[in-house]
Amino acid sequence: MLDQGAPPQDQRTAAPASPGVAGRLMRRKPVERLVAEGGQGEGGTLRRSLGLWQLTMISIGATLGTGIFVVLGEAVPKAGPAVTLSFVIAGLTALFSALSYAELAGTIPVAGSSYSYAYATMGELIAWVCGWCLLLEYGVSVAAVAVGWGEYLNELLDGTIGVTIPDALSAPPGAGGVFNLPALIVVLLAMAFLLGGAKESARANTIMVCVKIAALVLFCAIGFTGFRSGNYAHFMPLGMAGVSAAGATLFFSYIGFDAASTAGEEAKDAQRDLPRAIMLSLVIVTTLYVLVAAVAVGARPWRRFDDSEAALAQIMRDVTGQSFWATLLAFCAVIAIASVVLTVLYGQTRILFAMSRDGLVPKVFARVHPKTGAPRANTVIVSVFCGVLAAAVPLGQLADATSIGTLFAFALVNVAVVVLRRTRPDMPRTFRVPLSPVLPALGFAFCAWMMGSLSAVTWVVFGVWMAVGLVFYFGYGYRRSRLATAEGAAVATEK
Repeated sequence: MLDQGAPPQDQRTAAPASPGVAGRLMRRKPVERLVAEGGQGEGGTLRRSLGLWQLTMISIGATLGTGIFVVLGEAVPKAGPAVTLSFVIAGLTALFSALSYAELAGTIPVAGSSYSYAYATMGELIAWVCGWCLLLEYGVSVAAVAVGWGEYLNELLDGTIGVTIPDALSAPPGAGGVFNLPALIVVLLAMAFLLGGAKESARANTIMVCVKIAALVLFCAIGFTGFRSGNYAHFMPLGMAGVSAAGATLFFSYIGFDAASTAGEEAKDAQRDLPRAIMLSLVIVTTLYVLVAAVAVGARPWRRFDDSEAALAQIMRDVTGQSFWATLLAFCAVIAIASVVLTVLYGQTRILFAMSRDGLVPKVFARVHPKTGAPRANTVIVSVFCGVLAAAVPLGQLADATSIGTLFAFALVNVAVVVLRRTRPDMPRTFRVPLSPVLPALGFAFCAWMMGSLSAVTWVVFGVWMAVGLVFYFGYGYRRSRLATAEGAAVATEK
């Protein structure tokens, strides 16, 4: 007990000391607090309006389209006919991580996705690193897909009215253009839907997803008539290294289930529906990816893909000898890719919403419009940034940058599910990863392996991105996070 006659200096010495730097970096946000704050923003709340069907469509919408309609032309020259195996490997890697996502989404149903999972299990610094990776993953993915959208728009215009947008206005610098205007337009169109609210955006996305599935089924039916078994004579011409390199590039096509997990605060029954939506969408998407890739390579020699970003439409034209089917596919692809932009942009805004609510980024990203229940300022800022990025950077660099951010975030999720099992074993879980910790460990290993397959340039870009993120964190979020301010207030009260 303190001596009542002790001088004030002794009382200050006896007061609890503030946590050191290491303690601050490792501070964790309690799961109960994460869930209790669900939906709460600056000036309003997100609305719970999404059911299992809408969540599954968001997941498929964010996934189905990128790897097939856009990046297939880049992946085939890396792996040859074995690109089908690349899709399987990428899908298997995604499956291990999806199992971990499903458990955490049912346990911690919040908007921050893997950022929030890391905050609850591994501490603030790791959460920031994960969130910063997600910003790379989602923001650059929107831009990458928007670039490919312009390719199919030109196919559609050429097949209908016989004109195309000049390269100067339909390709980014470094790819024969000055400014990619179609890429900017599709991002701004997605922004317009998102400003109307989650329910309205989900309705539009569902329609677009149905169109894209119908388009891929149509491609398989027609493309199979031009199937030549000889195109598979040399199945793996570039070896396993080519297969893994193509798989790493294609992996960004599987981020859809991650987008579904960002809807945790707008789902009607998140704990039940999120795990189901994640697993269901992954099965549907992987099946379609492998089927379409197999038909595409069978209908066209792999050396003729030569980085074409509208490969499926060209295959339809070659097989049928007519422009009608290629034009129809291009029309469906324009709608399909637009849905990817819409849903991935949605996920980007919700992650920033969660980070802003925690004080790690400015408050403007957590402001919610009271009428629509949407973070309007957040949506506009992110859309303009992604639109300009899409108009100014070539697709290949964007796709690889997205892959490394995705793989890093997924690796952390596999760690987080094991940590939460150890630290909070009695928490109710609507889904549990089977054979844990074996499957999460495999998920982590696959992610690390595929990251190692990416180019040195991609790693340099990633390193620069992470360095910038750490500068921002220590310059802003370290002292402004809500956990930091709460600790500071507690210490001041004790004193």
